[in-house]
Amino acid sequence: MISKAMRLARVGSGSELAAALLVALGFPCIMLAAIIPNLWFFAAATAVTYLADRYLHHCGSYLINRLAAVRAGLSIRFLVRQLLLILLLSRMGYGEETLFYVTVACLLAFYGLQAPQSAMVTLVRLRRKLPVVTRNIDLASVRIADAPPQSLMSRPAEKMLHLDVFSMVGVLVAIETGKEAFAYIGLGLTLVLAVCYLVALLPYVRPSRLVPPETKVLNAVGDWLAEYRPTVLLYFSGSKDSAYQANMWLETMAQLGGRPMILLRERNIVPQLATTSVPVLCVPGGVHLMNLDLSSVRVALYAANVGKNIHLLRVPTMKHVFIGHGDSDKIASVNPYSKVYDEVWTAGRAGRDRYALADVGVRDEDIVEVGRPQLATIRPWSGTQNNPIPTVLYAPTWEGWDDNPGNTSLLLAGENIVRRLLEAEQPVRLLYKPHPFTGTRSAKAKAVHLRITAMIEQAAARRAADPRWAEQSAALQGEQAAARAELARIEARLAELAGGGRTARDEAELSRDSLADPAREAETARLKDEWNAASWRAQGWWEHRVITGAQMRLYDCFNESDAMVSDISSVVSDFIASGKPYAVTDSAELGEDEFRRQNTAVRAAVILSNSAVELDALLAAVTDPAADTLAEARRELKQYLLGPDEPTSIVQFDRAVTALAAKSDARNAGVAKSLGEPVGG
Repeated sequence: MISKAMRLARVGSGSELAAALLVALGFPCIMLAAIIPNLWFFAAATAVTYLADRYLHHCGSYLINRLAAVRAGLSIRFLVRQLLLILLLSRMGYGEETLFYVTVACLLAFYGLQAPQSAMVTLVRLRRKLPVVTRNIDLASVRIADAPPQSLMSRPAEKMLHLDVFSMVGVLVAIETGKEAFAYIGLGLTLVLAVCYLVALLPYVRPSRLVPPETKVLNAVGDWLAEYRPTVLLYFSGSKDSAYQANMWLETMAQLGGRPMILLRERNIVPQLATTSVPVLCVPGGVHLMNLDLSSVRVALYAANVGKNIHLLRVPTMKHVFIGHGDSDKIASVNPYSKVYDEVWTAGRAGRDRYALADVGVRDEDIVEVGRPQLATIRPWSGTQNNPIPTVLYAPTWEGWDDNPGNTSLLLAGENIVRRLLEAEQPVRLLYKPHPFTGTRSAKAKAVHLRITAMIEQAAARRAADPRWAEQSAALQGEQAAARAELARIEARLAELAGGGRTARDEAELSRDSLADPAREAETARLKDEWNAASWRAQGWWEHRVITGAQMRLYDCFNESDAMVSDISSVVSDFIASGKPYAVTDSAELGEDEFRRQNTAVRAAVILSNSAVELDALLAAVTDPAADTLAEARRELKQYLLGPDEPTSIVQFDRAVTALAAKSDARNAGVAKSLGEPVGG
């Protein structure tokens, strides 16, 4: 019943549902208290609505947006409370008193002050919005002023409206005590603080504090492009949750020869982008993009097949390459859209064969095998487990855009997998790292994820209280305390490197100040490695963990684990680089033979049914080398999927970029010659 109510109310937790109910019931109670009249009932109901409303805003509840859509938005709710205060005054016998008229006048004046405050905030936000967002690009010629303090610009409507609390409290105290001075003090504080808010905003609406006109900013970007002359760019468009697809290529881009650049299309991706010294240019507007001079670019790399790719694919002077964001047997890996590119780069022979079997129009001569440069940090398996008990990583993919049961093991097998690992006869440590998109489309997937999380947390609590692990826990207390202290130190330094200790910044100011600093980038990368290492030391090698977010990296989980359970996704192909045993779930129940036939990456896997009874074979392969019958198959599959170890993937990738750039130069020279134009460099 509660879960159904949560779905109907579009809230994410029981506490949000409770707050929503308090808001819904609170206003009728305030009205009833004003009509009766009952001062204390009115005060209590009013306080409840203030607190519940504030909680919903703090949670970012979806319900808040829905209330605004049905004419019950934030300002309306505050106005209704104020009107009911007027009604209470009238019902309490103050209808002909001076206090009544002063309260009405002050609340009307307060309402009037909200308009200029909202207008100034809107003006500042609009006029400080650049047509582009940049990182590591010098925009000094644009002269962007400092951003207004966060205290003025963060949730400004809430801050302004909540100033009526002083009036509300003052009037209620005046009614209770009979001393009208309390009301006048409260009303006066509301008006004075509202005026102060306006005065504080005034300096930031001056033209000198706003950003220059759009044309000047675009001209500055054009001047930078003319000076930098990028030769290879990574193009990316998508939601903020898909930023990981671009992040996985940042280090590769930094290692390429020539002059690399990152070209993004959505503003909300920029804050999600990992640290890089490569220039980043985000151009949301299609017209602005088309007007940029990208004639120096020879190779454009695409990490995802999305509609906005067409805005750059139209440029014939560069060669266009689909590099994707992982190697897998998913249908997305053979998308017919891929034939619009000049070349498609795959990790190994398997990618080439997939396109041949799919017969979607991608020609074999347009496919280049370049390896997977990102996998360089994955350590090869030593043949023995890292700790006294095996660590198994469960990394299911998300539910996908349709309801195909083969998309993810989470729905049909997830709880069985987790339960069997937690209850294994020989102790196992479980790491659970779900896909970032898990639960974004399917409420069922989100519910299963929450149940699995609860199962693991409960198992971790039981293990922490189990005397069998008390000795290990006591022995590692000192080391874990030192690791936690190191984590705090690293996090403080990372925060300092990221923001210089200043938080009152906006998009324009960040574009101005975020310049390339190779030393800072190198220190940040080193600290992130140290953070991951310290994070593992801060917890026992027997402790189960639920791992979410980008800070704990997937490949670090690979290195920490002895085996993995996953689904048909690029995670499986990447894990194969480690050479460790792995299992893949046949959630669609195709049968082992058909499942292996359809999916290259499972040829060396333990195949799980939805009951997950086959997990014993995976655990045996980890603990007993003699039971690992798929070791040789994994070695062969690794080369087939990911290509040879030598030359390294980054060398293969850089050579492919250089070769394609040469083809682009040859094409441009040929076109120029045929048109009788001088050949440019």
